[in-house]
Amino acid sequence: MKFGFIVIVALFISAISAHFLLQDPGYVAISFRGYLIEMSVPVLAALALLLVFGIWLLRWAILTPRRLGEAAGRYRAGRAGSKLMQGMIEVAEGNFARGEKLLARAASTSDAPLFNYLQAARAAHLQGHDERRDEWLKLAYEATPEAANAVLLTQAELQLEREQYEQALATLRRLEENSPEHSYAIALLGRLYYRLKDWDQLAEILPRLRKHGRITQETIDRWSVRLHREHLDQAQDGELVIETWRKVPQRLKADIVLLDAYYMGLMRSGQHDKAAKGLAAELKSEWRGPLVRLFGLVEGADPSKQLRRAEGWLVKRGDDPDLLLTVARLCLRVELWGKARSYLESVISLRPTPEAYQDYGRLLNQLGEADAAADAFREGLGLVTNSPMPAIPHLAPD
Repeated sequence: MKFGFIVIVALFISAISAHFLLQDPGYVAISFRGYLIEMSVPVLAALALLLVFGIWLLRWAILTPRRLGEAAGRYRAGRAGSKLMQGMIEVAEGNFARGEKLLARAASTSDAPLFNYLQAARAAHLQGHDERRDEWLKLAYEATPEAANAVLLTQAELQLEREQYEQALATLRRLEENSPEHSYAIALLGRLYYRLKDWDQLAEILPRLRKHGRITQETIDRWSVRLHREHLDQAQDGELVIETWRKVPQRLKADIVLLDAYYMGLMRSGQHDKAAKGLAAELKSEWRGPLVRLFGLVEGADPSKQLRRAEGWLVKRGDDPDLLLTVARLCLRVELWGKARSYLESVISLRPTPEAYQDYGRLLNQLGEADAAADAFREGLGLVTNSPMPAIPHLAPD
């Protein structure tokens, strides 16, 4: 439409010009350095048009190869983008082998093949082909050396997912050499140390994890509880138990897991009286079942005093199974068999547990009731296995 309009306008102008020029073609004279050039106006106009056309033709000859190259590049990029998209779709739909093949093909014609290689590595990883995965990652690094951190992070993630912990540690340490404060790399290191149960390294890295904030505070607290519990469990000397407890942050000292590890450590190292005093103070501040049960395991110098304190708690908490079990255990320590039996039977009626049946069975054995003791042990074992444990019938004589 536009071209036709231009042709019509050009023809109209040419017709008008020819009409006037035929009546009087005009005369043009150009004098330059002693030379005189003479011509009519139509000839001059024709020469001017030829000059403009020549300039346009020269410009077209210069620009055409570049434009053809750009067009070819756009075509290749379009095809590469199409293959990339199709490859991603195939991987998302679970067709990992086909997706990997499309992603790899697209990388060879892509102007930025990094993403293709990284996704091809993930596709190979999902197929369990770790060597091919690492080969794609190597090509990704060679194609874009400035993206080394992205490649190393991807490799570390995939190695962690495959539980290749030694390789992941080597990858992350290499990344740490390149970028010591890379927040995501530090977060991956934290996860790795937790899985490796390397509590010393995890303790060392925790301040950096808190600083960068890539790990939630809830996860950091969970990791902190675990590593402090491990340190408490490993402490055999009483002073070391206390020193380890001092290193626990104040906000975590109310955690029941750490309290259990601390008081078990005190008892393990022979500091029963300190454990009894501490547990009584904790229970006065907040009544907690696990701590109540621990109080019954403490072998203090004066078990009768422990028993009186525990029985004093029964005034307000007479139907607490944890407290009844604790009182029963303290009665066993001072050899009050009848009271211990009564308390254990109350515990079993309120909340039967394997440990209650175990103590009850031991008591019945002590009282000479072997059959009843066997029944108690069988009932307790049935709670552990979640299935009834029938008694073995007596064998008939030959």
